[in-house]
Amino acid sequence: MKHTHTHTQRTRRGRGPARRIGRSLALVLPVVMVLSGTLAVTRVNWSGTDPSESMLAASEVSQRAKTRAAHEVLRDKLLLELQEEDPGVALTHLQQAVNGRPALAKHCTSIARALGRAAVRAYGPTRAQSFARPVCDTSFATGVAAQFG
Repeated sequence: MKHTHTHTQRTRRGRGPARRIGRSLALVLPVVMVLSGTLAVTRVNWSGTDPSESMLAASEVSQRAKTRAAHEVLRDKLLLELQEEDPGVALTHLQQAVNGRPALAKHCTSIARALGRAAVRAYGPTRAQSFARPVCDTSFATGVAAQFG
């Protein structure tokens, strides 16, 4: 028995460095292959369209991102204005912004609701409701009412 055990230890010791290298390659090689395959796939034009057309699509996405950012900037500006002036001024400027940039119309409701909630925090529910006007339908009033519940 002792002889077999010694033979096994010698055999394992003899393959030590080769086994470690093999294990390292077994771990690293698939990662390298996946990364190189991923890089190759990203360089292929899979859409079958002219590359300049895909640049146009990227430009359209960028424009949508700017529109989204514009409504967030407007909301933040109006919330600040609500605190510094009053909700009536902020609502007037919201209406003017939507009239000037129709792309903002789809965000008007959410901005007006946010103004309504902020007005309740700043002025209380009764006074906040006194500023309500038909900007973006009744979204400001909805924002005020949401703070009651």
